[in-house]
Amino acid sequence: MRKLEWFRESVSELPSEQALLERQAKGWRPVAIEWEREVEYQFPATASPAAQSGAELPYGLRIAADCRHLEENPAEMDVLRFLAEMVVQDLSFPRMADMLNLRGLHTRDGRPWTAVDVFQLTPRLIDATPRILATSDWVERKKQLSQVPWNS
Repeated sequence: MRKLEWFRESVSELPSEQALLERQAKGWRPVAIEWEREVEYQFPATASPAAQSGAELPYGLRIAADCRHLEENPAEMDVLRFLAEMVVQDLSFPRMADMLNLRGLHTRDGRPWTAVDVFQLTPRLIDATPRILATSDWVERKKQLSQVPWNS
């Protein structure tokens, strides 16, 4: 039985033709070239001071007026609550993104939601879920969930 063997080699300059021929003689064939470069990052004009400092605010939170702590961002917490409801209903990531978009909700940077965006928000949803479930309105919302036609 044969298997593929591969390795990644960090380089500081392009390999010479001779080096490539030597590898090829040993049975290796190039399958990709990966490029990278450093560029100066340009912050969006609407970026918050925290974003400009390089810190990422957890989704659902914002900097409080006193600039000393974080507080809930009501709009983002609504998105997290809605996602929690859809998780309870066992909806797929693409379906969750569609439902968010149908409600006219957007990502932090104003784009429509994609399945990847929802998936990437999952760790934050896990962090926020105990707080969401502890709210008094969650019991009432849970009752309403059983009456919502999600998959229509």
